[in-house]
Amino acid sequence: MSESAASVYEPINTGEIIARFLAAQGVRLAFGVISIHNMPILDAFYRLGQIRFVSARGEAGACNMADSAARVSGKLGVVVTSTGTGSGNAAGALVEAMTAGTPLLHLTGQIDSQWIDKNWGFIHEHPDQLGMLRAVGKGAFRINSPQEAWEVLTRATALALTPPCGPVSVEMAIDVQQAFLESNSAIAGMNTAQNAPVVIAPKLPEQALIAQLAESLRGCKRPMLWLGGGARGAGAAVRRLVDLGFGVVTSVQGRGVIAEDHPATLGAFNLQRASAAVYQRCDAMLIVGSRLRSNETMKYQLAVPERRFRIDANPQVQSQAYACEQFIEADASLALNALADALEGVRFEASWHDEIVAAKLEAQQQVDASLGAYVQLKDALNRVVASELQGQCIWARDITLSNTMWGNRSLVLRHPRAGVHALGGGIGQGLQMGIGAAISASVYKENRPISGMESAQSAIKTIVLAGDGGFMLNVGELACAAQEQADLLVILMNDGGYGVIKNIQDADYGSRHCYVDLHTPDFSMLCASMGVKHFKSTEPAQIEAQLKTAMQGNGPTVLEVDMKAWGPFNEKFAGPQRKL
Repeated sequence: MSESAASVYEPINTGEIIARFLAAQGVRLAFGVISIHNMPILDAFYRLGQIRFVSARGEAGACNMADSAARVSGKLGVVVTSTGTGSGNAAGALVEAMTAGTPLLHLTGQIDSQWIDKNWGFIHEHPDQLGMLRAVGKGAFRINSPQEAWEVLTRATALALTPPCGPVSVEMAIDVQQAFLESNSAIAGMNTAQNAPVVIAPKLPEQALIAQLAESLRGCKRPMLWLGGGARGAGAAVRRLVDLGFGVVTSVQGRGVIAEDHPATLGAFNLQRASAAVYQRCDAMLIVGSRLRSNETMKYQLAVPERRFRIDANPQVQSQAYACEQFIEADASLALNALADALEGVRFEASWHDEIVAAKLEAQQQVDASLGAYVQLKDALNRVVASELQGQCIWARDITLSNTMWGNRSLVLRHPRAGVHALGGGIGQGLQMGIGAAISASVYKENRPISGMESAQSAIKTIVLAGDGGFMLNVGELACAAQEQADLLVILMNDGGYGVIKNIQDADYGSRHCYVDLHTPDFSMLCASMGVKHFKSTEPAQIEAQLKTAMQGNGPTVLEVDMKAWGPFNEKFAGPQRKL
């Protein structure tokens, strides 16, 4: 080929530009639902073969999958939806991603350019779609031509990846997706840009502020870290501070930053009586990457140490919830490493970790006492994960009575990306999150939540804890799990209704059980119709053996726990904790 011929590029459309851009960001996985308004994008995915596309059964499910995949892998999540109703279907899941601070790129279609925003009732039209998307995420952009596509995508991705992270939407008309970039110079420039993925520099801590914080802590005897989701990348720095004598407690989103079987941590037992007693013995608390959310602080009434300090990449949290002596806006890992440097040589009270060990045991016993027969499920699950999975799994949870009572804290996590849950409190998102986590772990092997001696090639199982009500809300995604052979085990807690709502009705509404009893299918037949393995537990004594059997092999499996046969919990959970 001559030099002049080699410099001639084939025209490419906007759909292919999008596919190339995502590949340049290291994206190898996307979720969505194909439609006439996103076909140029998905056709490019298929032709180029660099991105695995998972066909969900609905846009809400697809968005939850992309959210979870990003949480597990630490990569940018990607979801592709249609315009109008399709885009609207994803709104609730985008709210969840916003609540969780998940970096997510939402690509959605639009009707033909000449009809956008005219409100003429054009088919699939959504008046002010961008306004809706701005309301449920960090931002929303529109691509108006192939010439501006790469630049708009770059700005949207940078916004999604900038702490506090969150979902960002990009819409484009179908004719824009189909339009070609034909300029040789423009295509050549884009090819050069492919070598420069979007990178967000972490916020550096001010050394003077770190020195001030170190001086404040130097005279303490029993300091404690409260770690949230913003500290998930700070595990090594946290361990340095733990070696100096810091204790640790985490939010549910901060689980696994330090392994939960470490003697220095309460784990997510952050709201038990024994934990509250530890806070009163603590003489300084450093809150890192956490918003101290209402449900984990009894609506901000939890008594925590009077001396409080805070590190967060989001300056807005400085004035939220609990007042602090000092606030440092910085990346958690950089700030905590700098603090560890400044405190080098300091050793805090030697017995502090012993107190934490005793308090965690007491807190676990308090939880266990509330569970009745279900303590056998919790204990068996921990033993089977340890024996069959070498202590490694991804633990995905829906909003369900069992999760609130024990799932959010009792299964031991050893990696900050091994836990995924519906942080915003919406039911019916656990199954999709489990699918996204399982597929992400198989695609992004180098980023999977595996620690210790295991290689990145070893298998990892995703375990989903869900209730029957939430499960049925998006049960169609079980077909997606079967089609994709997602390696997950769903522990389905079936009580035939909304158990926690019944408890609230007992506590506050004169035991009027209205609208809470649900017709549920025969789950064994439902699973069989989709080619999904199914087991049913009616006796607590059988659960460990059933768990071992259910975890064998690959692909989706449902282990249904018949809660009517197992019996009630010892205590009734009736909404977020109100008192200790």
